[in-house]
Amino acid sequence: MGPWPADYAGTFTLAGTAERHGVGLHSGQEGRVRLQPAERPGYWLGWLDQPDLPLVRLHPGRVQDTTLCTALQLGQRRLATVEHLLAALAGTGITQAEILVEGHEIPLLDGSALPWVEAIAEAGCQPLELPSAMPELREPLTVSRGPGFVTAIPAAGLRLGAAIEFTDPAIGRQLFSLELTPAAFVEAIAPARTFGLRSQVDQLRAAGLIQGGALDNALVCDGDRWLNPPLRFADEPVRHKILDLMGDLALVGLPRAHVFAYRGSHGLHTALAAALADLPRSPFSA
Repeated sequence: MGPWPADYAGTFTLAGTAERHGVGLHSGQEGRVRLQPAERPGYWLGWLDQPDLPLVRLHPGRVQDTTLCTALQLGQRRLATVEHLLAALAGTGITQAEILVEGHEIPLLDGSALPWVEAIAEAGCQPLELPSAMPELREPLTVSRGPGFVTAIPAAGLRLGAAIEFTDPAIGRQLFSLELTPAAFVEAIAPARTFGLRSQVDQLRAAGLIQGGALDNALVCDGDRWLNPPLRFADEPVRHKILDLMGDLALVGLPRAHVFAYRGSHGLHTALAAALADLPRSPFSA
C-alpha cells in the first residue's frame, strides 16, 4: 500500500475516490462512506442520502457524545464512531478530504483502521501547495478525569504513547509508544482492532450499544483468554487506544507534540483536541 508521505510536514488530499460499506458497531445498521478530494483544508462531511445539505467542517466543537465512541452533531444529524476513519486519514498524512456518508454511523468494517487505509491507498494521495499548519504547544497541556489523563508536551515532531490497565489477565497492563510517521502508523497502529470485555457484552447490548459488534470485527476478552484469537500484536489493545487517540485528535489536526494517554477515553481525547483547537498554528518543521 502507499506510497505515503514521508512525514506530516506537507498537505495532502486524495487523488481520487473510494467507497466502503458495512454495519455500525453500536447501531448494527448498514452505512456507506465515500471518500473524495477536498479543495479546502480539513475534513468536510456531507451526506450521500441528503446531497442538498452543505458540507460541514469537522472540529472538536461538534463532539456530542463520547460513550464508547466519538459521535458528532452535524446540524440536525448525528454521526457516530468516526474515530477509526479519521485516524486513517490523519495517520496516512491526508490533511484534507471530503467524507460523504449514508446512515448514522461510520461502518466498523474489521474493527481497525486498516480497511480505511486500504480505501485511501485505492484513492491515492495528492500533494498540495499549501503550508502545513499543526497545532503548536508553547507549554505542556494536560486533561484528566478520574484516574485517567492525557498530556501533550511541546516537541519538534510527533510521538504518541498510551498505557492501559485492566484486571482481566489477558490484557493486564500494557504500554506502547512510537515516533509517528505515515509508514509507522500503517504498520504498527492501523491494524489494531477494537476490543471489549465478555463480562460487559450483555449489559452494553441491553443498553442499545454494540448491536453490530461480532467476533469478526472486535476482539473479546474473557478473563485470562481471548474468545477470538489470534491477536495481530501481543499488545493489540493498547495500540488500538493510540488509534482511537489519533482519530479524536484528527478533529483538530495532529499536533507537533509528544502526546501520552493513561487510561484514555474518547472523553479525554476529545477534551484535549478542544484545548488544542484554541492554540495558534504554525508550519511544521521536522
